[in-house]
Amino acid sequence: MIGLFDSGIGGLTVVRALLQKYPNVNFIYLGDTARFPYGNKSKETVERYAVEDAKFVIDKGAKMVIVACNTASSLAMEKLRKTYPGIPFVGVIEPAAKMAVQVSNKSIGVIGTRATVGSGIYDTVIHSLKPQIKVQQKACPLFVPLVEEGMFSDQITKIMVRRYLTSLRQANVESLVLGCTHYPFLQPLLQRFMGNKVNVINSAEAVVQEANDLYPDLFLETPDIHQKIAFTDTSAYNDDLAMRWLGKRVEIISV
Repeated sequence: MIGLFDSGIGGLTVVRALLQKYPNVNFIYLGDTARFPYGNKSKETVERYAVEDAKFVIDKGAKMVIVACNTASSLAMEKLRKTYPGIPFVGVIEPAAKMAVQVSNKSIGVIGTRATVGSGIYDTVIHSLKPQIKVQQKACPLFVPLVEEGMFSDQITKIMVRRYLTSLRQANVESLVLGCTHYPFLQPLLQRFMGNKVNVINSAEAVVQEANDLYPDLFLETPDIHQKIAFTDTSAYNDDLAMRWLGKRVEIISV
């Protein structure tokens, strides 16, 4: 059983990437919609939330946890590994950075929440892999609430894309890392604005590949399939979005 958690619905992009490659894998996903967003919280608060989220999926049988949240991956990985030493944790930062470095030689743009950008984690990881690359980061705090409201291509979303990304487009970055798992919901819009020559790096796809490379035994499909999703603040909208985004019905359980 693979566990995943995020501050809200954004981690569903990781679940979708997981199911596209391993449609019959067992998983439990928690979206902490009651305490969303994490991107404007302190490190101590994000650590506490992440530990509680991880406990939920571990108690449900998870043998490995994908931290499907860039903010938690930036601020809480050390705390998670110390709290649950017997459980492997895979965050989204390193896989996305590796993917970006593979297709970039000069410059990489990174967009994320204030907490992720403020942590400097992407800059650190990218430069550890390829020191000569220029990294330009931009906090895009309104993208997450727009996604949570289902406003994937509304006019206000297009306005914010232009406001946030114009400087990165003018800088001619080779790649754009979507440093928040909510952002793949906006990927078509972001790609159109940046242009087809820019590699848009989806951290959801990257982390699934990384997790499978590290722990392939946990991705084995079994005849007895258990695929479950939980939200800390239940709503018909979240349940419906999960079904539509994943393209299949999965069990929605209570917290």
